[in-house]
Amino acid sequence: MPKFNKAKKRSLSAYWTQFSPFILPYKRLYLLGFLPIPLSVFCSVAFPWLIIQIVDQQLVNQQWEGMWFWLILISLVLVMNYMASSSYLYFVQKAALFSMRDMRLDMFARVLDFPRSYFDKTPMGSVLTRLTSDLEAINESLASGLLSMVRDVLITLALLVFLTTISWQLTLVTLVIAPPIYWVTTLLRRLLHESQLSSRRVLSQSTGYLQESLQGIKTVQLYNAEAETQKRFSLFTMAFYRYQSRSNLIDAGLFAIIEGITTISMGLIIWYGAHEILAAALSVGVLIGFIQTLDKIFVPVRDFTSQIASIQRALAALQNIQTLYDQPLETDNKEESLTQEEMTKMASQLTSFTSLSFDDVYFRYTPTGAYVLKGVTFDLNKGDKIALVGSTGSGKSTILRLLTKTYREYQGSIKLNGIELRDIPKKLVNNFFSLMQQEVYLFNESIAFNIGLQRKGISDQDIRDAANYVYANEFIEKLPNGYQFVLSANGGNLSAGQSQLVAFARAMASGSDLVLLDEATSSVDSVTENMIQRAIDHVFAEKTVIAIAHRLSTIQHSDQIIVLDQGNIIEKGTHESLIKQGGFYAKLVENTDGE
Repeated sequence: MPKFNKAKKRSLSAYWTQFSPFILPYKRLYLLGFLPIPLSVFCSVAFPWLIIQIVDQQLVNQQWEGMWFWLILISLVLVMNYMASSSYLYFVQKAALFSMRDMRLDMFARVLDFPRSYFDKTPMGSVLTRLTSDLEAINESLASGLLSMVRDVLITLALLVFLTTISWQLTLVTLVIAPPIYWVTTLLRRLLHESQLSSRRVLSQSTGYLQESLQGIKTVQLYNAEAETQKRFSLFTMAFYRYQSRSNLIDAGLFAIIEGITTISMGLIIWYGAHEILAAALSVGVLIGFIQTLDKIFVPVRDFTSQIASIQRALAALQNIQTLYDQPLETDNKEESLTQEEMTKMASQLTSFTSLSFDDVYFRYTPTGAYVLKGVTFDLNKGDKIALVGSTGSGKSTILRLLTKTYREYQGSIKLNGIELRDIPKKLVNNFFSLMQQEVYLFNESIAFNIGLQRKGISDQDIRDAANYVYANEFIEKLPNGYQFVLSANGGNLSAGQSQLVAFARAMASGSDLVLLDEATSSVDSVTENMIQRAIDHVFAEKTVIAIAHRLSTIQHSDQIIVLDQGNIIEKGTHESLIKQGGFYAKLVENTDGE
């Protein structure tokens, strides 16, 4: 069974500080929702008072002539109460929807600013749950839970005052139920919160696993792993079922207990009131009006249990969402510390690539972890092409991640055009290179969108030129609607090689001088590989390339091959010189069986 860690508890004031900026901009709408509440309070009190007048003055005395007047008054009270309740719900729900919209947009913008390293260790399904179901839980509470509770409390207090004026003795009998209701709700509210928090957490992990399984469904089916995948998902589902069932049981128990207490209270009122009527100490109208009022009080008391459940779901969701706000953003202190003049000067120095140097670079992912790179040193000049070679885990991709500032805490020196990398704002670094990633992701949009990504400065002609550059135009122009051909999820209606070419065109569309290729030909067929290799050969005359590749066709034409093993550079040289050395690289080439 999956284990779920408990999150830190936070006070309501801390939540208010964090999320009030999404509520306060719509305080006028919330205020408009609360303005009809005095009218609702008046109508709630006026209705039982009218009942008392009709019973004691009209029915008991059999005065039928003025009955129409009282009936019209009751009808007006009911209409006013309906209008007040409708206005309250309309404005409060509208304000809540605006607040949730702003919170969703803010959360999404925040996620976009997370460090890329965050997504190496966080399932996407977990983030998706925060942006969807957790926000819906908060919206439900904000629109119909917390604010409705405030409204109900005001109406209940007004009715209690009214009850006291018509019979303080019956009111005292009614208040006998207050202590047990308070004790029960306090106890069960705490249990309900813990259960709801566990339920939201397991739902998040279940969504993450579900997304991962659906994304890899072809692999699951290919290797007949459906049963095991279903088994693992059922563990999450059953865990959610148990936590949610426990919440429902607590919620139902709370409702049943309060329902029982209020029923007993109603019975006591009827028994005591009947005794008072027989003793001529209480009128029939007052007893009927009291029971009518008491019933109106018990309705929000019973609703209070469901409102508690709604609020507990919202608090659990807030704790989950808070993890996104506790996550540090990818700050760029260098950009903040530079003046506009300094930024402009540095940008001019990085207009075109001239040199890159690694000097005794060490790197590890955590402060106490093992070093992934150990004393890496090499130089790259304009027009060169370097191939990084080595077994899995040797540090090849880590070099590119340092260059793209995915990770920043390195030791030693990395210089671009003579400027230390850690001193260059990330915005300038991103504009300095084109990256062809190992993992290709294509959006459910047109091919033109997937190449350009609506980036500033990239025109339709730039998109076509990039596709021509990598020979992707040869298949794009044969598709229905050409560059406007809409791809299915992650390019499912393209072959793996075609998807790779579209991604390669995306990398080339920016026109950067430095091109980084991370296993650019690792998952394509031989025909597509030839197209990519031709594209690589094409750009080497004008651009600089650092390529990670397993295929000999990409490696052997490089100006320099750097062989890594467990974070160390163990060999450097051209293909021919390394073959003559007969070392690690020569054995690697020999094991490729002539590939």
